[in-house]
Amino acid sequence: MPEAPKKSAHKFPSNLSVSEKNKKALHLIEDVTSRPDEIQELVLSEILSRNAHVEYLRRHGLAGQTDRDTFKKIIPVIKYEDIQPDINRIANGDKSPILCSHPISEFLTSSGTSGGERKLMPTIEEELERRSFLYNKGKGMYFLFIKSEAKTPSGLLARPVLTSYYKSSHFKNRPYDPYTNYTSPNETILCSDSYQSMYSQMLCGLCLHSEVLRVGAVFASGFIRAIRFLEKHWPMLCHDIRTGTLNREITDPSVREAVLKILKPDQKLANFIETECSKKSWQGILTRLWPNTKYVDVIVTGTMSQYIPTLDYYSNGLPLVCTMYASSECYFGVNLNPLCKPSDVSYTLIPTMAYFEFLPVNKNNVVTNSVTVRDSLNEKERQELVDLADVKLGHEYELVVTTYAGLYRYRVGDVLRVAGFKNKAPQFNFICRKNVVLSIDSDKTDEVELQNAVKNAVTHLMPFDATLTEYTSYADTTTIPGHYVLFWELSVNGTIPIPPSVFEDCCLATEESFNSVYRQGRASDKSIGPLEIKIVESGTFDKLMDYAISLGASINQYKTPRCVKFAPIVELLNSKVVSSYFSPKCPKWSPGHKQWMNIKSS
Repeated sequence: MPEAPKKSAHKFPSNLSVSEKNKKALHLIEDVTSRPDEIQELVLSEILSRNAHVEYLRRHGLAGQTDRDTFKKIIPVIKYEDIQPDINRIANGDKSPILCSHPISEFLTSSGTSGGERKLMPTIEEELERRSFLYNKGKGMYFLFIKSEAKTPSGLLARPVLTSYYKSSHFKNRPYDPYTNYTSPNETILCSDSYQSMYSQMLCGLCLHSEVLRVGAVFASGFIRAIRFLEKHWPMLCHDIRTGTLNREITDPSVREAVLKILKPDQKLANFIETECSKKSWQGILTRLWPNTKYVDVIVTGTMSQYIPTLDYYSNGLPLVCTMYASSECYFGVNLNPLCKPSDVSYTLIPTMAYFEFLPVNKNNVVTNSVTVRDSLNEKERQELVDLADVKLGHEYELVVTTYAGLYRYRVGDVLRVAGFKNKAPQFNFICRKNVVLSIDSDKTDEVELQNAVKNAVTHLMPFDATLTEYTSYADTTTIPGHYVLFWELSVNGTIPIPPSVFEDCCLATEESFNSVYRQGRASDKSIGPLEIKIVESGTFDKLMDYAISLGASINQYKTPRCVKFAPIVELLNSKVVSSYFSPKCPKWSPGHKQWMNIKSS
């Protein structure tokens, strides 16, 4: 029987030329997409064979079997909460083979949450090779950042997946080639101070402006924040370029040393940047400052699609490229047609990355444009899961993975639609995260969490004999950074006017009730702006119902959507606003889970 490509297939000899590496990578993709079911069966067998004696599989009675049918019959389909006790044991120092036969090298923190805290995804050393295989980026100006990390009681690091990669030897000691040549020195990317990191990366990108062939960041939201940073700080950046001196606010010694190797006095360049940035319109600023840029490399699928008009404005319509599909649980696949339109982006799942299954989902609510997925599955629903080679064109599925690092039939929470095929391997559009109603950056807020946060906030209205009659929400990305907006309709029976400070307290109480990913975005990353509450006039939500019914909603089945995205509905709500209030300060946040010792990024 032919063998599946081993993990070494993702690692090419270092003496190969760039073109030879590209040919080998394309040959590997061509091979594995031509026989996906065969590869998937072998990948599952390899995972189960190497982990045959781990506690989790023995607990469920797998008893060393490695065939697909037995695996599907015996092993349950799970959510994070089902394995959280095992994760906690590993985090607290239990070194026995609970989930994986290989030692857990660290935890990758997910942007999804459980109990308000980031989820911890186990990983092993060899996963870095799989990640590195998909991390092929070209020459250009990228804004890359590390985030805060923590240590579990056992001493294992818990950190976001990209922070893990940037701090790894695979990234720091990568051999030179045009695909990994950034304008940002490693020291600027690895700087834990977000201001110093952004300032120094932007300065280097401006100094090397004529060499930049493409620009980008991981998420569209992050790249737009970089443009906003330039809008605010270009006079200081011009001063540094004009004089060849680095701003005193950049105090990190390694960053200063790295930047000063690039920064030289350049009066002509400083004048050029000053002229362009001083113009009233910033339309096309990317192509004006970096004239050789061919495209913008950012994720613009899912909730990030809301930033496409802004990116088009700043880039004069340059192609928006989405190259890769990955998460903290697993690295999934690549976009083999990177220059396609954002609306046409599809990802080819690479069959060697993990064992993939797919849970069919039902279509969503038209008003909210959200997908609600069943939390628990009965036996019949478990049997509905299909393999990679058996998905159907046009159908939507929730992704389920079994990984080398110890996740078995784990529900990732992503909803995908089959868009086509590469050879015999399906290609997927990313539709959304299940049950998520609000998202600005890497934050994900679901309806239950929003409801609980609002419930906590409205207690501030009780002394004024005021109650909340209806509410909905909206992710406003017209501001930079974007922010959550809550539309509140009140019933006020008291005679004492409600002071603005009380509504501000409501804003802050709402934010304090959100999960740690949101609070980190507000307090540390500055990737989310202050939450806003807009008070609307009485009867507004009756008009919202009337509008929904005019679009075809059933009056008997209608219920107020807790999040709105449809532009006419947002316009209707905004036309009824009588006052608005913002959160007066950032909510409390610290890295890691509450019970752990925090450590500084280094």
